[in-house]
Amino acid sequence: MAAIRYRVAGLALLSVHLVLVGWLTLRPLDVMWVTAANLEPLAGIKADLALGPVEAVRRIGEALVLLAPLGVLLPLADARLDVAPWASLVRTVAAGALVSLGIELLQTAVPGRVVDVDAVLLNTAGVALAHLAVVPAFRARLRRRLSAPGGTAGGPRAGAGAGRWSVPGRERPQGRALRREDGPQGATPRIPRVGIAP
Repeated sequence: MAAIRYRVAGLALLSVHLVLVGWLTLRPLDVMWVTAANLEPLAGIKADLALGPVEAVRRIGEALVLLAPLGVLLPLADARLDVAPWASLVRTVAAGALVSLGIELLQTAVPGRVVDVDAVLLNTAGVALAHLAVVPAFRARLRRRLSAPGGTAGGPRAGAGAGRWSVPGRERPQGRALRREDGPQGATPRIPRVGIAP
């Protein structure tokens, strides 16, 4: 049940975030002129740094923050705890890079917007940093909470059936099916035979 709640919350927040990103990045801009498209990696970042530290921090920070929530919302929408950390990171960063690339390609048809390859690099870096800063610690905390005595049932591993299959004093190993011998054994009852006279 908890997994379903996390997934629904993650999908709802992810949808809201993507709508906000689309509104910020795909609105036409009423400008007199635009710069040429930047297809050379790091050229835009160098140009930002040349504007001074304050402006550079603002521009680079905006690009890092724009898609950073995807680093947390994509794993939250997945709602799995038993994922290898590196696999989760690679999958999330790849999805963030695809979203950023899609935005840049759509901007080619939006007046006042230009393609910038450095935006893809910075957006993807923001997704990776947010994922590394939040997701491993959050998953570890949830795993500890669910595995603790009296932990909340209904998580991705401790489903509603967890309490149903537990035997007092004996915990069933994770991933093993319940067998007949797992339950307490008692003496086999004997039914006395009663003879019937002819």
